[in-house]
Amino acid sequence: MLLALVGCQADTATTQEDSVPRARELVDLRSRILGYTATFRADSPYTPPGKSQRARLAKAVGSLLSGDAQEAERQLAPLGLGFTRLTDTDSGRRYDEIAATGTGESTRWGRLYLNADSTVRWNAQVPHPVSDRETEALGIRLLEQNPGGALVLAGAHRRAGEDDAADVAHREDSAFHTVVVELQKRGVPGVQLHGFTRSSDRPYDAVVSTGTVETAPAEVAAMADRMDDDGLRVCRAWAARCPLEGTTNVQGRSAQREHAGFVHVELARHARADDGRDTEEAADALAGLVTAWRSSSPSWG
Repeated sequence: MLLALVGCQADTATTQEDSVPRARELVDLRSRILGYTATFRADSPYTPPGKSQRARLAKAVGSLLSGDAQEAERQLAPLGLGFTRLTDTDSGRRYDEIAATGTGESTRWGRLYLNADSTVRWNAQVPHPVSDRETEALGIRLLEQNPGGALVLAGAHRRAGEDDAADVAHREDSAFHTVVVELQKRGVPGVQLHGFTRSSDRPYDAVVSTGTVETAPAEVAAMADRMDDDGLRVCRAWAARCPLEGTTNVQGRSAQREHAGFVHVELARHARADDGRDTEEAADALAGLVTAWRSSSPSWG
């Protein structure tokens, strides 16, 4: 079941004052996010949040999704995180942001953006920004051009820190995973964006998978078909053996536990970069997927 979640809009148990963040900014959303990811380096330090910190973050995100901004702010403050209502100067649309307020460890835990003007019905996940080049730009594009969405963004280069600690697609001890699970618990489906380099053993433009699930709902199959129709060579992991299927992805595994939708999409650079020859087609197909999610509850088992 997909629950109706509105970016910081009050339910009957909260007042209007409770449901609106106190901090507000007028920003260029795309520049704000890309300015953040531009600082990511493979040799940067990274320390994941501890168990109690992740529990507090989960409570904060849950409060936010329930429309209680003041409780979210109270939970976030000890973590060095804050909650801000942003208005995009280009579109006039409003977004709610969870991000670090200082320069401590939490600056590398990532960010969450929620559309504040409509019900949250889907989310885009970017676990490897900069490392999977321009997946962050594609995630922003999906958020800006399609109502009802959220963007979950990792806060460090995949190779930052030690022992793959920042590879959040394969780690459960991250802020990224904590946020995704809170969305999954509320039935919000997500599409996770990855990038790869084509080679002789990866001759595709896109690899589409449902993670550990071996079938694909109609809207996911339709997305792959649309890419195919637009000239992209697509490997469908539910119908063939593909590279980069995402079967070890921890967000995919948690989605199965929570009975939430999860789609793992790998794109060659020319299908994800701003100047890529197939980026428009890939972005349009992804937009079709999230539009289907926004229109009705997807058919996940």
